[in-house]
Amino acid sequence: MRIKVTALGLAGVLALAACGSSAEPKDSPVSLRMTIWTGNEAHLKLFNDIGAEYKKTHPNVSVKFDTLPVETYTTTLTTQIAGGNTPDLAWIFENSAPDFVSSGALAPLDNLVKPEEFVPSTTRLWQKDGALYAYPFSTSPFGVFVNADLLKQAGQSVPAKGWTWDEAVKIASAVQEKTGKAGLVVRDFDYKGWDNLASVWGGWGAEAWSEDGKVCGFTKPEMIEAMSFLHKAIFTDKAMPAPGTTADFFAGEAGMTITQISRASLLKDGPFDWDLVSLPSGPKGEYSVIGQAGIGVIKKSKNAQAAADFLSFFTNPDNSAKLAQFFPPPRQPLLTAESLAKSNPLLKPEQLQEVIVDGIADGRVKPSHAGQAELSQAVRAGLDQLWQPNADVATVMNGVCTAIQPMLAKR
Repeated sequence: MRIKVTALGLAGVLALAACGSSAEPKDSPVSLRMTIWTGNEAHLKLFNDIGAEYKKTHPNVSVKFDTLPVETYTTTLTTQIAGGNTPDLAWIFENSAPDFVSSGALAPLDNLVKPEEFVPSTTRLWQKDGALYAYPFSTSPFGVFVNADLLKQAGQSVPAKGWTWDEAVKIASAVQEKTGKAGLVVRDFDYKGWDNLASVWGGWGAEAWSEDGKVCGFTKPEMIEAMSFLHKAIFTDKAMPAPGTTADFFAGEAGMTITQISRASLLKDGPFDWDLVSLPSGPKGEYSVIGQAGIGVIKKSKNAQAAADFLSFFTNPDNSAKLAQFFPPPRQPLLTAESLAKSNPLLKPEQLQEVIVDGIADGRVKPSHAGQAELSQAVRAGLDQLWQPNADVATVMNGVCTAIQPMLAKR
């Protein structure tokens, strides 16, 4: 029977999928499939190289990395699990972590990494009752990539550590006015991925919901102030692209973009001079926001034991050091500017320390909640009213909380 994710809900689908796996014969051929979101050639080459290295000592095991469209990744993954096309391992975004971990869809990863090796902030989303259910594969703080050439054309300097959101808007507005290019782009937001705005509102100390997840935070003064600032930056200061307008920083179409270091590979042969700086400070001072992803073994997999063994190899210290070029690891010994510099030649040690090392130590993970898919749709629908020049911010925020508070209260 086909189970519709939209009707049953992510948590329900995963709960139905959380049945045991069958043990595979030790020496029989095993084909492992791991779903991922990225189709980046550099990412895939590195993944496949690690898979080929594993096969040297496990000749009966082959590994395939299956790229699913990022826009529908979680929906496609849960549909595959519910429909019997279960992958053995899966990349899981932070916003669906609570549903995957709480549902029982993932196999516990016993003894994968010694607990003391983890940076404490990296494991919170992936644990339940003291057990780890996904390896926090990528813990990547948001930073600001800067097109130094465009800023120079606009008579602006590359910002230094300690810059503010007021300065960011001033620089971005100047770029738009002087060059006709976009000023600042929050990558992957595009007036749809609202949770990426945490990289902005964190400067005001705002949160989508309370720490326990039961109280809506969109009507709090900090959030209204942050969203008012953002609205003004878009529609009055012209510092950010307006709805319906797109600009790709990595194609030279914007002065600055907020994103993670995994995007640095797009600048390897870039046509412009660039820099990377930390997020601007806001009224509440300096802050850091982390995007995170875990890799879990699907409990329903027929090859769960082999999958766990490959995951242990995929994330061992040597491979984690290689993967750190794109995906900062959760292991304390590897999270130093010196260690990260070995796999990140495009970034300076001071950038790695300021944006990555310090960011992971002090950062908060993007919003995540049980039933995130339903919540996200409701928040996005409510915020649609904000992306108009004459929107009343407080009224829109009240509407968002009216829509999601009943959902928060029952979870």
